[in-house]
Amino acid sequence: MSSAGLKSAPGSALRGIVRAPGDKSISHRSMILGALATGTTTVEGLLEGDDVLATARAMQAFGARVEREGVGRWRIEGQGGFAEPSDVIDCGNAGTGVRLIMGAAAGFAMCATFTGDSSLRGRPMGRVLDPLARMGATWLGRDKGRLPLTLKGGNLRGLTYTLPMASAQVKSAVLLAGLHAEGGVEVIEPEATRDHTERMLRAFGAEVIVEDRVAGDKTIRHIRLPEGQTLTGTHVAVPGDPSSAAFPLVAGLIVPGSEVTVEGVMLNELRTGLFTTLREMGADLVISNRRMASGEEVGDITARYSALKGVVVPPERAPAMIDEYPILAVAAAFADGPTVMRGIGEMRVKESDRIALTAAGLRACGVAVEEEPEGMTVVGTRGGGHPVRGGGLVHTHGDHRIAMSHLILGMAAQEPVAVDEPGMIATSFPGFAELMRGLGATLAEA
Repeated sequence: MSSAGLKSAPGSALRGIVRAPGDKSISHRSMILGALATGTTTVEGLLEGDDVLATARAMQAFGARVEREGVGRWRIEGQGGFAEPSDVIDCGNAGTGVRLIMGAAAGFAMCATFTGDSSLRGRPMGRVLDPLARMGATWLGRDKGRLPLTLKGGNLRGLTYTLPMASAQVKSAVLLAGLHAEGGVEVIEPEATRDHTERMLRAFGAEVIVEDRVAGDKTIRHIRLPEGQTLTGTHVAVPGDPSSAAFPLVAGLIVPGSEVTVEGVMLNELRTGLFTTLREMGADLVISNRRMASGEEVGDITARYSALKGVVVPPERAPAMIDEYPILAVAAAFADGPTVMRGIGEMRVKESDRIALTAAGLRACGVAVEEEPEGMTVVGTRGGGHPVRGGGLVHTHGDHRIAMSHLILGMAAQEPVAVDEPGMIATSFPGFAELMRGLGATLAEA
């Protein structure tokens, strides 16, 4: 995709059947677990975005043999553990990648130095480093654990750790470190987060015990990884990423006359909060052909143009859709009445401050947004009987989801919408522009 700006413009209805890119979370984990395992792991449907490719290079640096065999098809020859890398590990923009890799690396008696691009170097790693330090790992880095930093692992002790925030990345880092911790580990989740690591550890042969316990009016999840687990290479079929599928599906809902189907989308209930919310808003969203792929339910989702209404999104739903709030905010801009999103403070420490950038982008396109420390309210224009104006230049600050969300907005607005840095879209959705053009969207260099 060009490094110049990219502009989307209103046009005809969007129609067609497409396949979402492979799920980014599972793609990262297939590389890391494949490298930790003994023997061969084959992967099909891997997301070949910049973030996952950075993780693949990191696994090579830790001693695994990683080969691409075709589009989305990869082979990992694991050595049953990590060897000390000879150079700095550059994780690019991959926040998931670096946090999970640090957890995995902590289990081995070696030093590894991690860095990333300017965005990743600005993201605090303390939430992962704290439990790893309690297990016995040490690290030296910048303020608040920002990259670059050097981690020294080995001789880890077991840990029972209650997550202070809903974070699948932190949970996963502790579990991966726990593979080589004396006594194993237990992670306690006050709010359930995406469970791909637990599912995939089982697929690679590990024992993972998950128990939901009732405490008052809440259900607390306990995830235990007993000591002495080993991983064996396996085959992974990566399902379509629901976070990526969200973009063409929302476009189908807001561009008049549209009907868009995305095939093979993961339907894990801890990842489908956006689809639930869109249906509450009145979206004509139909799921068909449900089936299982590598332990995950997948299905085909069809979105038809719909008259949406504003809703209050339950804060407890945030972990199941934290990456989808920018594109939800775009859908909300075309709704009747306000859509209230709270309990989403985590968005401020993603690739960017996504609350601030989403609000700024929508305002530049004529949409009223009220921003809060841990939330925002988008006032849909349909209630006022006028369309979304569009016409803005959106400053993305290197955030792929901000870029894609506002390009979708431009497809249904009165005037074209431009984003300043489309190149980073390749971190999660290589081929985004081509896929949307295939559905009939108007996208051109700005």
